Amino acid sequence: MNTGTLYLLPCPIDERTGVWDVLPAANRAIMASLDYFIVENIRTARRFLSRAALGRPVESLAFAELNEHTDTGRELEELMRPLREGRSAGVISEAGLPGIADPGAAAVAWCHRNGVRVVPLIGPSSLLLALMASGLNGQSFAFNGYLPVKPPERAKAIRFFERRARNEGQSQLFIEAPYRNDKLLAQLLEVCAPETLLTVAADLTGPTEQIVTRPVSAWRAAARPALGKRPAIFILG
Repeated sequence: MNTGTLYLLPCPIDERTGVWDVLPAANRAIMASLDYFIVENIRTARRFLSRAALGRPVESLAFAELNEHTDTGRELEELMRPLREGRSAGVISEAGLPGIADPGAAAVAWCHRNGVRVVPLIGPSSLLLALMASGLNGQSFAFNGYLPVKPPERAKAIRFFERRARNEGQSQLFIEAPYRNDKLLAQLLEVCAPETLLTVAADLTGPTEQIVTRPVSAWRAAARPALGKRPAIFILG
């Protein structure tokens, strides 16, 4: 029996942005052909597909949730079974690209283990957009995910990544849960050397997008951006 294909379906980073303002028209036909979706959050995935206006009632589609709570053994095998039986599926993250800092990576890994074709579609990446607009090294860079939550461990991690940026010339990208953005920014300005470059990129692709790169000394002297719960990328260079 032929297996299905797993399509990785990007979605907007900012919900205030129109779906087809940031996704290429070529994605539409593939998205419209699918009736089974493996998603991080069913509610947000249904809203995304509804906004995409694919000409099919969202109520007629099937969804399976794959998130940080999903057992990557039995549960994953069950939600991937339709692909083994020949049905294609789309993976949808809560924002941006599936599989990047996203539980959908487990579905992709399953496909590679089981000989199922994986097709990534084009869409916005907050990490690459932030790096593009940072003015920092785009030839050598590393995404480090989330830093530790506790301040002592977080300070140690910041110093480690700052040394890598300085000694290797490698841009260091990381993210934080939006409600902890302000605490992270404060600690970056406390721990980093004055000459270290820091980029803060918030609300990428949205109407309140803000991307600023400054030495830490200039960040300390300027009014800090009101990050609040705005999604943001931080880069040290």
